[in-house]
Amino acid sequence: MPTTHESTATWRGDLSAGKGTISTKSGLLKQAGISWKERTEGTGAEGATSPEELLAAAHASCFAMAFSARLAKAGVADPNITVTAKVTFGPSPAGGNGVLSSALTVRAQAPDGDAAKLTAVAEDAKDNCPISKALNTNVALTVEATPS
Repeated sequence: MPTTHESTATWRGDLSAGKGTISTKSGLLKQAGISWKERTEGTGAEGATSPEELLAAAHASCFAMAFSARLAKAGVADPNITVTAKVTFGPSPAGGNGVLSSALTVRAQAPDGDAAKLTAVAEDAKDNCPISKALNTNVALTVEATPS
């Protein structure tokens, strides 16, 4: 059965000097700050987030779930997985700005200690996690898998 997830954003001011907030229905984010400066510089210094940081969180968590399911099918029970997603935002070849890529880095137990098998499982998870599928036609997706 389909589920619907909800977030609400507010914004005050123009693009470059304005500020906003993002809140999630779950309450895990409550009026978290968002700004153009954080979006374009990505330093975290303002204590604000960006759509791309939230997209990275979504991609990392979605991939971790998909990867876990595939590792179980490959015989890895109770895997310990660490996934980092780096979403790049910048000038788009078509003009304007956009999300250019999402690069996933994963560390996990390799099926049968086989690093090549780990990479194959990671590629399958990358190709089939729902967030990857949502990004696939517009964003360059990569995954690098390393045995832990």
